[in-house]
Amino acid sequence: MDFVWITVALFPFYKCVECSGTAKEWTYTGAVGQPEWAEFFPECGGSNQSPVNVDTLQTLYDPTLIPVQPLGYNQHGKRPFILYNNGHTVQMALPHWMGVAGLPWHYSAVQLHLHWGSKVGVATGSEHTINGQSTAAELHIVHYNTEIYANMSEAKTQENGLAVLAILIEAGKDVNEGYGSILNYLGHIRYAGQNVAIPAFDIESLLPDNLSQYFRYNGSLTTPPCHQSVLWTIFNERVKISHSQLTKLQTVLYSSKVDGAEPIALQDNYRTTQPLNYRTVLSSFIPVSVKIYTAGEITAIVIGSLCGCIGLAVIICFIVKTIRLTSSWDVLPSIQPAPQSRSQNMAQEHKEDTALKMTTNPTKPEEAAPQPET
Repeated sequence: MDFVWITVALFPFYKCVECSGTAKEWTYTGAVGQPEWAEFFPECGGSNQSPVNVDTLQTLYDPTLIPVQPLGYNQHGKRPFILYNNGHTVQMALPHWMGVAGLPWHYSAVQLHLHWGSKVGVATGSEHTINGQSTAAELHIVHYNTEIYANMSEAKTQENGLAVLAILIEAGKDVNEGYGSILNYLGHIRYAGQNVAIPAFDIESLLPDNLSQYFRYNGSLTTPPCHQSVLWTIFNERVKISHSQLTKLQTVLYSSKVDGAEPIALQDNYRTTQPLNYRTVLSSFIPVSVKIYTAGEITAIVIGSLCGCIGLAVIICFIVKTIRLTSSWDVLPSIQPAPQSRSQNMAQEHKEDTALKMTTNPTKPEEAAPQPET
């Protein structure tokens, strides 16, 4: 049977990979927004929810974690891929022969989709964060466990049923050709429910170069019904798309249908981080943790440094003044003779010379004058 026909026929199934049959009822904000998910979808209030913040200081290095091995990602064949706007994200179905190794079981690919924000130039849009820092967007490649479960429908509700590769995306100067294979066609699926066939491309071009450094933990789907069945792999290395590509992702799509009264922008489709609780995040490498300060912390550090410098300057000035004052006490005018003028000094020297002569050379008695002869 034609692959395209199969893909189109399975759209309702793919659409609900991360949602329930009532997908249209939940939103990221609004009446059934994130705070209300647990009320309508009980698993969303579970203790193993995703996404999470990865604190690299708290991760556990596991030397048995081997590099992730994409299977068939570059063997896309000649049939087109189907790109779809499901009202929550842009999603693309993947052929069954694609999969991933290097995990505890064999997993076959199902679909990929994106999460992003709304503010250009602001790194907010990813679901997972590392050391509290988010990125502009995040790509998820979803797989299901073919060793244990018969199909995706069964696997998504069971333990170890799914495996998702998470790629954090940053904005840069250069255009990313791999991501361009998706983003260049967003204009064809502006409204919810629309789909378009796009040329097949190498899915591996969406991955970072380094597939050996990643974080791993057990979690859930990040959208309702939030089944806690996912083995997450978050790559440490980011990929970059251009600023114009990010702008296109943030501004082109609508979450409303084409016949809606007013188009609603599809933006900020990311879930906030959830409590890690008792879970441990494993690391395939030893992270080099660098403290990243917030703007408030930086301001406090700068002000503290300035105050410290001013205080040090005051102390130095006080010490210098104290030294000078102490030195002046050693030469008080009452102790030293007052300075004399040059004329006074000369007169004093003359008196001293006269006194010295009188002391050392006394005058001899005068001799009697000779008497005249008679």
